[in-house]
Amino acid sequence: MIVDVTYHGVPKSYWDTQDVTEPYVPPDFEREGFIHCTDGREGISTVLTQYYKDDAGAWLILSIDKDRIVAPVKYEDPAGIFPHVYGPLNRDAVVDVRPIGRAPDGTFLLPG
Repeated sequence: MIVDVTYHGVPKSYWDTQDVTEPYVPPDFEREGFIHCTDGREGISTVLTQYYKDDAGAWLILSIDKDRIVAPVKYEDPAGIFPHVYGPLNRDAVVDVRPIGRAPDGTFLLPG
């Protein structure tokens, strides 16, 4: 079975404080109004490096099965690779959680 996956980056310190029995809501959800994702696996390292390179904390990549997402998903970028999830993310849509490494300069590196 092929799974249609999108990816979301989250600080490990934040993920670890969340109640696993509740839908996931990222730290910037109240301000942004949606959950940022990217459909390109290699894109997640680029996005995290662009916005969070100076954040020295550990980060995780959530692999999300788009077919399981209950909240509305909208592509608002012209390339159609950055979906926004407009609501809390139901936990059963998260199919994998992996740490993302860092190069010495802080660049995010994809997990193996």
